[in-house]
Amino acid sequence: MPESPAVPAAVPAGSELSAEDGKLVILARGARGRVGAVEGAAVRDQDGRTYAAASVSLPSLTITALQLAVASAAAAGATRLEAAAVVTEASTLDGAGYAAVRDLSADAPVHVAAPDGTVLGTVTE
Repeated sequence: MPESPAVPAAVPAGSELSAEDGKLVILARGARGRVGAVEGAAVRDQDGRTYAAASVSLPSLTITALQLAVASAAAAGATRLEAAAVVTEASTLDGAGYAAVRDLSADAPVHVAAPDGTVLGTVTE
């Protein structure tokens, strides 16, 4: 399993997400809240389309919210991601979800937010 990248403690003072990236956090919160999932995620593709998902844990299938959001984008024909957001209680970004984002984009920022929508940090590397 890929290593989980550390999430910066906070977004630098004075910096805010763009309106489009803020929308990803809202979509991720909504996906998480609708089903009471551990995590919610959303991604935006090269055409500006967004895909939101919640983590799934079934006896025969476990997939992170970010993996599912990326898979949904890829299944719809996305070839590149512009940005991603994950809403979670964890202090690290899951390695498998991070790897999925990097499969479609080497430089898309991945914003990590708390369940209340507060952005905890952004992984860009």
